[in-house]
Amino acid sequence: MPLKLMYITNQPEIALLAEQNGVDWVFVDLELNGKEERQGHLDTVISRHAIRDVSRLRAVLKHAELLVRVNPIFQGSRYEINEVINRGADVVMLPYYKTSDEVATFIELVDKRAKVCLLCETKEAVACMPDVLKLPGIDYVHIGLNDLHLSYGQSFLFEPLADGTIEAVVHQIQASGIPYGFGGIARIGEGKLPAEKVLGEHVRLGSSLAILSRSFCNIGVTGKFDARQAQMFQEGVWKIRVYEQQLEYATPEWLELNRLSLVSTVDAIATEIQNRKGILS
Repeated sequence: MPLKLMYITNQPEIALLAEQNGVDWVFVDLELNGKEERQGHLDTVISRHAIRDVSRLRAVLKHAELLVRVNPIFQGSRYEINEVINRGADVVMLPYYKTSDEVATFIELVDKRAKVCLLCETKEAVACMPDVLKLPGIDYVHIGLNDLHLSYGQSFLFEPLADGTIEAVVHQIQASGIPYGFGGIARIGEGKLPAEKVLGEHVRLGSSLAILSRSFCNIGVTGKFDARQAQMFQEGVWKIRVYEQQLEYATPEWLELNRLSLVSTVDAIATEIQNRKGILS
């Protein structure tokens, strides 16, 4: 089963390009509350999307589903969730939750008007997963590596994948029958941690969701995109789909060797980051 691929944009022409090239979920990101404090020191993109972007993308998308990440539960959650659903969100995502009560509130506010996707990205969310999974009304769980590795005080994004944290969470979700995924994917053949190794882990862990990362194809950041960027996007998705087909024939032994290789690469990158921090401090 091919991964559902997500791509974050608030620009209608890029949303259309993504849809035309097989992206399953186009992703409007309204989350701002607390994000600057958590991720402001990292080389990550903090989206500045607005509620009106939901309407702008809804007007152009025909096949891809429209996913909207709202803010963590706060005083304005009812208004924000109603607004994005009324503007046409197919899937609403709850980020940065820490308790099963927050999840229950979110499910109640969505009220079956859209699909519910949880973003498990704190150590507290990992700890309360058994209670969360008892709640009815969850359609998807995605595990976010950016905030999760920070929550554990780690140096590198993929450490929770390498140290078995993701696998432990995934086994709990598997038992519930809810579809799940984790992290982002760079372009095939690129990235500090090659995308091929990460895709191997998606297969081994039975994942069905992944975000196309900023390094996959950072188009449209300066406004318009050109034909070369559009072609890069098209080729990038095509290469992921081709590699997924190859992985259909991967044996458990091969997937385990891939896991060990990923662990070794992640450990080396994390050590290098820590050493660099030590030199700078």
